[in-house]
Amino acid sequence: MSSKYLYPVDTDQFEDIRERGLLYVDKTSMLFDLVSKYRYVFLSRPRRFGKSLLCNTFRAYFNGQKELFEGLKIASLEKEWKRYPVLQFAMSGLKNLDLAEAREKLGYLIEDYEVMYGINNAGKTPGTRFRSLIHTAHAKAGEKVAIIIDEYDSPVLSLLHQPEERDAMRRMMREFFQVLKDEGAHIRFVFMTGITKFSQMSIFSELNNLKNISMMPEYSGLCGITKTELETMLRPNVADLAERMGCTTEEAYDKIKEYYDGYHFCEESEDVYAPYSLLNALNDGKVKEFWFESGTSSSLMENLKHYPLATAFSYDGVTVILDDFAIPCEEATTPMPLLFQSGYLSIDSYNRTLDTYTLRFPNKEVRNGLINNLMPLVMHQTRRDGNALVTNMTQSIYDGDLSGALLHLRSYIAGIPYDIITKEEWDNKEKREGFYKLLMYMVFSILNSRVRCENKCILGRADVVIGTAKDVFVLELKVDDTVENALRQIDDKSYAIQWSADGRRVTKCGVRIDSERRNITQWRLVDEKDETIGEKTFAVGQ
Repeated sequence: MSSKYLYPVDTDQFEDIRERGLLYVDKTSMLFDLVSKYRYVFLSRPRRFGKSLLCNTFRAYFNGQKELFEGLKIASLEKEWKRYPVLQFAMSGLKNLDLAEAREKLGYLIEDYEVMYGINNAGKTPGTRFRSLIHTAHAKAGEKVAIIIDEYDSPVLSLLHQPEERDAMRRMMREFFQVLKDEGAHIRFVFMTGITKFSQMSIFSELNNLKNISMMPEYSGLCGITKTELETMLRPNVADLAERMGCTTEEAYDKIKEYYDGYHFCEESEDVYAPYSLLNALNDGKVKEFWFESGTSSSLMENLKHYPLATAFSYDGVTVILDDFAIPCEEATTPMPLLFQSGYLSIDSYNRTLDTYTLRFPNKEVRNGLINNLMPLVMHQTRRDGNALVTNMTQSIYDGDLSGALLHLRSYIAGIPYDIITKEEWDNKEKREGFYKLLMYMVFSILNSRVRCENKCILGRADVVIGTAKDVFVLELKVDDTVENALRQIDDKSYAIQWSADGRRVTKCGVRIDSERRNITQWRLVDEKDETIGEKTFAVGQ
């Protein structure tokens, strides 16, 4: 690695980053703006998006650590640099705990400050102890208190579909958060972060002066790395990455955009890149999937099990109103709010006339990671089975051998448990067809190639489009119908026309699924002149 670039891939501590001279993308002018305008602020952002670093930056600011901000924008904005007492609570330590364990852990977090201020409140409720702590800190310091709460929703998120346990946990946390409203006379500033929104939590219902900046355009780049920052202050870093990858700087930009871009948090959001993944790519000199490698959200996967898993992929390209994806997660009848608020879906576009939003998976890293983790759950196959299938199909696709890839897929389907979907679902033609389209989407999406499922064109959608450097394969799937009708639909709906002028070989493919045999029983490949270039039909018993 180039010695002139040192990246904060092992720390979210602002003080550590500044003292070690690590790369810091300056967000301090927005921090100053928030402190100047508001007293109670809430920000929702996905995991690994820099929320904890922002919290620690607020802590250093309110601690009056002026020396850490030298050379940053806030240095010319702040004139006083007063020191305030700071109470900071990272609630991530309370996730996946039962009520008693969470109460005990929260007590330890409070006790650290009680020792500092010489308070003995053993045996009292978390809220009572928090109230006493705020009073004492204000009295001893002579300044009002700055309070920072990171990942407020961690204790509740893992209990989303356990109503009794969730509500009990929420009552305890409400008693704690209620103090923030009651003790406003002793509070200078409150900053809270989270991933998801829960109803009836005090920060949304009782703390009615809390400013939710999560979808305010002027703060869309407060966490993460914006396109502007990447193309200006980080251009030398991208050039260094390109040199190490053996490509041009513009090619490196294209690659990191494909993997890490695509986050938009409101209708006028800046273009935001995932900071954890981007910084790791710059550090390692390699573009790959870092977000899921750092640990898939176990809470998300558990919560998704309470919905038909196939629906997770049906929202890639869905058009909805704001209430459909910004409502509290436990009130939702679909996983869409959870997927959006957790960063697995993002705003792709906004129609001002209709006041509607189109949501998509933000980038290749998220899409592939989600598919990799859900495929074993959806298909009841092991991750190893899926990896073997993808390896074999990838080789066939890059050899231009779509028939070979479909043979591997057919063998994989044969191993899927017979009861993977219910008889009622199987008797519904639309659901049968949807299941196999989902299977093809998931498989082709994790190939090392460009994939579009239900690809939109002027007259309709192709089920799957697979693109490599030399080939474009346009596939249409039919359940209990003919390959002739599948190929006719490709032509009638002009699915392949958009690919006809880009220099690659275009192959159209009709695929037939037999619902009785529960597998692919025929396919036919034709070229752009509608001449058959490959066909396979399987007799009963094959």
